[in-house]
Amino acid sequence: MATSAPATAEHPMDDDAHRLAELGYKQELRRKWSGFSNFAISFSIISILAGCFTTFGQAWNNGGPVAISWGWPLISVFILIIGFCMSELVSAYPTAGGIYWWAAKMGKPVHGWFTGWLNLIGLVAVTASVDYGCATFLNLTLSALFDGWAGTLNQAFLLFVIILALHGIINIFGHSIIDVLQNVSVWWHVAGAAAVVLILVLVPDDHQSFKFVFTERFNNSGFADGSNNSLMFWFYIMPLGFLLTQYTITGFDACAHVSEETKGASKAAAKGLWQSIFYSAIGGWILLLSFLFAATNVDAVNDAGGFSGAIFESALTPFFFKAVIIISTIGQFFCGMSCVTSMSRMTYAFSRDRAVPGWKWWSTVDRNGTPVKAIIGATIAGLVLTLPALYKSPAGIPVAFYAVVSVAVIGLYVAFLIPIALRLRMGDRFVPGPWTLGRKYKVLGWIAVIEIVIISIYFIMPIVPAGVPGNAEFSWSSVNYAPIAIGGLVGLVALWWYVSARKWFTGPRRTIDEAETADADAA
Repeated sequence: MATSAPATAEHPMDDDAHRLAELGYKQELRRKWSGFSNFAISFSIISILAGCFTTFGQAWNNGGPVAISWGWPLISVFILIIGFCMSELVSAYPTAGGIYWWAAKMGKPVHGWFTGWLNLIGLVAVTASVDYGCATFLNLTLSALFDGWAGTLNQAFLLFVIILALHGIINIFGHSIIDVLQNVSVWWHVAGAAAVVLILVLVPDDHQSFKFVFTERFNNSGFADGSNNSLMFWFYIMPLGFLLTQYTITGFDACAHVSEETKGASKAAAKGLWQSIFYSAIGGWILLLSFLFAATNVDAVNDAGGFSGAIFESALTPFFFKAVIIISTIGQFFCGMSCVTSMSRMTYAFSRDRAVPGWKWWSTVDRNGTPVKAIIGATIAGLVLTLPALYKSPAGIPVAFYAVVSVAVIGLYVAFLIPIALRLRMGDRFVPGPWTLGRKYKVLGWIAVIEIVIISIYFIMPIVPAGVPGNAEFSWSSVNYAPIAIGGLVGLVALWWYVSARKWFTGPRRTIDEAETADADAA
């Protein structure tokens, strides 16, 4: 394992390395990321060019335009509150372990154990879902450009494997430019989203009315006999549509995972985290509204299962249709690249504290300060999780994809919930960093906890009637396997804890000697 030299009078630790030493770690990862680069990785992972395009159908089928035009800003406010709570925590504890380190620090080893595994499961799932979404759009692009490309489900999965491998390779061998690529990704998302909005505003001959965009309701879920005004519609079906927002605006914990590589992390990572949510929420809403105004051929979108590509194909000329798809596909590629970066840092940090089987293997870094083995292992895990996507749902809705999305949302947000709840429990015993919520932490923390509990319940529920056990049309390929995946993995983690890990897992382990910390204080 690569190590950093101890602080000396000739080579004193800077403030970031000193703070990291106080938290118990040597500076092993290269600290060269700017505050903008830190913001960029979360902004790229949120990626309105990914989530808004790939999960649009979930909201279209479960609520329709109102689930998007009103649902997006409503849920975005709750997510921003979650982000504020997490910004306070990363300011106090700027480590690559991020979420689980906070939980272990403010609670007990058991809190860190479950938080770490939920966070790792969520990061693997979000990487898999982003890369599979990218593969889906690339599949569509290739079928539009080449007559010989059929765009089949197997071809989409092959593209997914290739994209996942490319992202691993970029993160391994592009160590010197990965932060630059994150910056490029931000401007691609800004310029690309703006270009898509302008295309959808200027190119179509007709647009939908404001009444359609802000009042129209759809129920294409198959539940409640298609009713769009029943109690089930308002309290079950439309909340399922909120998965669009909750999934798109996630992964912002990346600011914490790369905090050990960020200069001025106590302030920069905190600002980068909440700002990535805020700007993505505004940009995403504008982008989605442009989708809705351009959705004049409702039947075409319904026939495509709510797939956003049907809007572009029916409203635009072939040239502009291809342009929009290509812009989104490239944005999704950048997003997946950032996801692998964040996922690998979490794998490295959790292994550093000996919580992952084979931890010695995953916690090593190469001479460039890159956790190569963690990158390889985490990408393979994402591939395995997505294998059910090879089987198509009879309803034509990509249930397996939405299940991976649900695993990502539940894993990540429940991981966020634990340290936020522990912060509430600590009260005035919590020592904040330079970015703090002050007394507002109580009300914001409780709002965050309640919202996460509610969405976690909804997103383990069946997405289509054929996924309900006992239904006459029940099919295993229609089952939302999120509760099976989450429940099975968490069950194994819990069993491991009670059988073995509770006897030896003590939470974050120091990798720096007390003497080195003393030297740093004297330097």
